[in-house]
Amino acid sequence: MFGSIWQFFSHDIGIDLGTVNTLVLVKGKGIVIREPTVVALHKKTRQVLAIGTEAKRMLGRTPAAIEAVRPLRDGVISDFDTTEAMLRYFIHKVHESPGKGIFSLPKIPKPRVVVGIPSGVTEVERRAVQDACISAGAREAYLIEEPMAAAIGAKLPVEDPEGVMVVDIGGGTTEIAVISLGGMVINKSLRIAGDELDEEIINYMRTRYGMLIGERTAEEVKIEIGSAFPVGKDDMVTVIRGRDLSNGLPKSLKVTAAEIREALTPIVSQMITAIAEILEETPPELLTDIVERGIYLAGGGALLRGLDKRIAEETKLPVYVADDPLTTVVRGCGEVLNNLDLLSKVKVTGGLR
Repeated sequence: MFGSIWQFFSHDIGIDLGTVNTLVLVKGKGIVIREPTVVALHKKTRQVLAIGTEAKRMLGRTPAAIEAVRPLRDGVISDFDTTEAMLRYFIHKVHESPGKGIFSLPKIPKPRVVVGIPSGVTEVERRAVQDACISAGAREAYLIEEPMAAAIGAKLPVEDPEGVMVVDIGGGTTEIAVISLGGMVINKSLRIAGDELDEEIINYMRTRYGMLIGERTAEEVKIEIGSAFPVGKDDMVTVIRGRDLSNGLPKSLKVTAAEIREALTPIVSQMITAIAEILEETPPELLTDIVERGIYLAGGGALLRGLDKRIAEETKLPVYVADDPLTTVVRGCGEVLNNLDLLSKVKVTGGLR
């Protein structure tokens, strides 16, 4: 009864609570928030000073009294209180702008929330996400596994008796799943993804050139010239600035796309090995469907140049990148808000009140 009343006074929302970025979708409005999953805190008082984009600008630049932290690691909550504060900030931000007609009444932040989570998390980690949402103001919190959310967001026929294969490459985890009849037949969650690609660039610069660079610089290099397969101009170069480990002084040098691809190869190879293992374990009937339909890539990692071509070459299967892969998970969360029958099939656990 109260749930039906609250729907007139709050926005139901879908959240892709990612290790690197958090996206929030409001039912009937679309994606309204895309911000980094970063929180700036005062070290002694633990007071929250900034959240999202403003906090990310502080990474690596904070004075001694302030620290900028990422409250999720490998797709799971590593700092509960900070995650709760961040979720409360996003929920309240969504409810700040009034709607139209009856919805022009002031909105009270008591939403129904659907959150995408990695498929490999433990029961304790699932409970932590639900508790954080409820503590942040949600009236109900439902969890949906990211590969399923990505498939729904990519408009794939997840309820049909046919096999669909999805690879969702985020910042903290790579989710691989074969889906049929509204459930995951087989899946694997790897705690290697975009963060590890950045780390490989940092390690490469340290060992090859004796140069120390930060996570933010490594991410920028990956986006600018990173690739998994030779595509287009392989002689693209970028200038990287960091610290010379031999004398501690600033250092700049040019690196090529081929060098960065060499740095990324170990992580890319691990992802492809995991995909091959899932294909080996897939039932023959579903494998036939996948051969016809291909593999669908989602998540920010799908934007790595040539990754689809590299996977296609290794698996001998067609590979497709979903439209706007960064938003597939949150769009899937939004779809199940509009289809409660589908939500009842794909949710991990029931809602909490």
